[in-house]
Amino acid sequence: MAGAPRLKLDGGIPNRLADAAAAAAGLERDGYAGGWTAETSHDPFLPLLLAAEHTARLELGTNIAVAFARNPMIVANVAWDLQAYSRGRFNLGLGTQIRPHIEKRFSMPWSHPARRMHEFVSALRAIWQAWTDGTKLRFEGEFYTHKIMTPMFTPEPQPYAPPRIFIAAVGEAMTEMCGEVADGHLGHPMVSRRYLDEVTLPALQRGMQRSGRARQDFQVAAEVLVATGENDAELAAAMSAVRKQLAFYGSTPAYRRVLEVHGWGDLQPELHRLSLDGQWDAMAALIDDEMLAAFAVVGPVDGIGAALKRRCDGSVDRVLPILMTASPACVSAALKEFRE
Repeated sequence: MAGAPRLKLDGGIPNRLADAAAAAAGLERDGYAGGWTAETSHDPFLPLLLAAEHTARLELGTNIAVAFARNPMIVANVAWDLQAYSRGRFNLGLGTQIRPHIEKRFSMPWSHPARRMHEFVSALRAIWQAWTDGTKLRFEGEFYTHKIMTPMFTPEPQPYAPPRIFIAAVGEAMTEMCGEVADGHLGHPMVSRRYLDEVTLPALQRGMQRSGRARQDFQVAAEVLVATGENDAELAAAMSAVRKQLAFYGSTPAYRRVLEVHGWGDLQPELHRLSLDGQWDAMAALIDDEMLAAFAVVGPVDGIGAALKRRCDGSVDRVLPILMTASPACVSAALKEFRE
């Protein structure tokens, strides 16, 4: 489409502190638009301080930071500092995690995730507004209350707008809420183009309409699994790795709705049963070629970049490709065509 914004290509930043700076600098050198950390075995915010120090252009973000493991004031503060230090390049990506992790790993409360996330974002904006223009902080909600802010605890002014907020969402309620209150949506790798077009984008649009916002002011970000290789053996290894990853995701009840859109809903409880027995190879064998093609971009390195573009065309504003098992040389070759 003439005049359409260019699809942004993003990459991952390791959350190990020793690796973050070099990885971020490499993404910037290679022309990526953004770099994202994940909250897995390490904190997602700390690596971005190093990334900001060693880059000048690269957008930096969390994909995701677990919102319900924290409170809005803590998140508002660290996001404000990263936005100031990166000179306006920070994107705050938030997600809910699932109930067992919130309650049993983080020892935090869980209830009404869409409503709670809506309120979390509203509280963030109220805090940032108080810091920006001196508005009296008086946020009283169902889940969060913030009513004290004195000069000692108010950070210094900065010349940048508050960070953009992205929310990870798969289900319709959370996705619609994301469209209503966030600046962007973070997609999950276990999302097909069909689910994106039939479920995700309509839900986002409903949310945007509810708050009177335009699609061009909102960013849709996707993570896309890619299976490719420079020879048949490499391609086969990548396809096997993607099947295992999809089987792992599919074993989680949260993704049954995604499978149901394709008529594969009955696969989810079977994958879950096998996962309880640790039968990971048997799970992967249930991901046939049709499922693989629905959820991943698959093919030889020659042409995979164009295929990735087609997967995103018209629906996605930025993409983070996940090239399973690919060597650095293979990644470079695969994305060369994407950039052209």
